[in-house]
Amino acid sequence: MRQGSLTRKRAAFAVLAAAALLAAGCGRAGSSGSPTATDSPSAAVQTTPGSFGDLKHVCHPGGATGATDQGVTSSQITVGVLTDVGFTKDPQLLNLARVFTSWCNAAGGIDGRKLVADIHDTQLFNVVQATTKACAADFALAGGSAAFDGLAVKTRLSCLLPEFPAQTVMQQDQGAGLQIYPITYGYSYSPFVGYWSWLLKQAYPGSASSVGIFYGNASVAQISAEEAAEALKGEGATMTFNESFPPVGVPDWTPYAEAIKNKGVKGLVFYGEPQQLAALELTLTNIGYKLDWIDTDPNAYGSSFIQLAGKALSFQHNYANIDAVYPVEKAPDNPATQQVLSLYARYAPGQPVTLQALQGFSAWLIFAVSAEACGSDLTRKCLYEAALKQADWTGGGLTAPVDLARPDSPPDCFDVEEATPNGWQPASFGANRGPYRCGIPVYKYKGNYGQPVTLADVGKSLSDLK
Repeated sequence: MRQGSLTRKRAAFAVLAAAALLAAGCGRAGSSGSPTATDSPSAAVQTTPGSFGDLKHVCHPGGATGATDQGVTSSQITVGVLTDVGFTKDPQLLNLARVFTSWCNAAGGIDGRKLVADIHDTQLFNVVQATTKACAADFALAGGSAAFDGLAVKTRLSCLLPEFPAQTVMQQDQGAGLQIYPITYGYSYSPFVGYWSWLLKQAYPGSASSVGIFYGNASVAQISAEEAAEALKGEGATMTFNESFPPVGVPDWTPYAEAIKNKGVKGLVFYGEPQQLAALELTLTNIGYKLDWIDTDPNAYGSSFIQLAGKALSFQHNYANIDAVYPVEKAPDNPATQQVLSLYARYAPGQPVTLQALQGFSAWLIFAVSAEACGSDLTRKCLYEAALKQADWTGGGLTAPVDLARPDSPPDCFDVEEATPNGWQPASFGANRGPYRCGIPVYKYKGNYGQPVTLADVGKSLSDLK
């Protein structure tokens, strides 16, 4: 999975979690591995209705008319949302769709057309069937994600359905055709090399002599581990530990902790579920072995990991690269992030604002801004071309700038959070542009870890988009 990411895509471990759940024979409530924050109504942000952050008049009344494309009428726009909620029991993408469409419609919709979220539950394994249904009814996909998204890309492209995902997972869907993604994650480049360079050369310069990778034994995680090993070696790391564990976890992490200790591992990159990492760290702490740093993966950026890791957080140094997304815990310093919290407090009270939700809100915004620009000429062709004109997209201030016309480009900025006993906090990592560090190193993969599906792969081209 490349959050490219799952080179390590963010929350790329939906597949890994799914494997664990199947083996355990149970579901999970909520998304314990996602960054969370809640808001109170007192944190309301005063903005012009329909404006978001520095984006003005995204949603507003208007006179747009005509059934200009599938899913578009004079009164509404039907937008599909892919989700694995029937299997994971994690409603965050449903919450996101409700919050965004409620806010936009309250402001007048897209040029007067109301947004209708058409939810397609994949039940995890039925992503092709869910996408087929979207192909038959929806104007576009927005704000969704599916663990097995790569299996349905050809289906989506065959029906020329544009996609504005909250998150991509499998290699086939990383920068696939007719896709607009709010985070810079070129599949040809390591999305974490700037972050790892900081850990190896500045934060803990002695750690490069012994770096380890520990991952759940699933094919998607193995690819992430291979990509990570290549990029880390490219930054001068000596890999002394590269092992896997059963994706369902183990009852006793002591043998793995002892192996890490015996290898003298100083820096550890982890791919798995937050509860698994917490259990490993508590075991390492109990045997008295302290690493210089542990890369938790963005999957751990949330309150659940803080609670589970307990005393280990005072002993081990835990970091998460949350890419170039403004951190939730610093929302009072950023109007756009605070506005998301306020909208959740109004339309989904008590529900968490996750890292995926922030990315997804930006994805919904791209869709809305692009659709608004088309007015009565709202077609898929106009929508897609309008989105590609966004060369400096920030989601109104939710992220560092992204050129949406260059999906296969390396990230220029990153943002690091540190897990502490008091919660996640911004790390001291040399931020030079607000909360981000920009102008970072670039590493282009030499190995072949998979390619995104293109229109040409299904016998189509942009000229087929009407």
